[in-house]
Amino acid sequence: MLKRVDVAVYNAFKEGENMTTGVNVLDLKSDGVGYALDDNNAALVTPDMADVVNAAAGQIKAGELVVHDYMADDSCPAVSF
Repeated sequence: MLKRVDVAVYNAFKEGENMTTGVNVLDLKSDGVGYALDDNNAALVTPDMADVVNAAAGQIKAGELVVHDYMADDSCPAVSF
């Protein structure tokens, strides 16, 4: 997983002196997160796997698939203790 700090920094510099301070959340739609395929992991990912991940990313960006925000309620609906 990539946390695209470069995008956050670019956005801050683009705002200049009028930069919004505080917590700025960047999501998949704003290119704030992503994933990397490189020499260490590219061979582990099949084209079918990449297609499924890219399709899910498209659904998330379009708002068709909603990702739970842990920070909203300090819980993960997929985990039970």
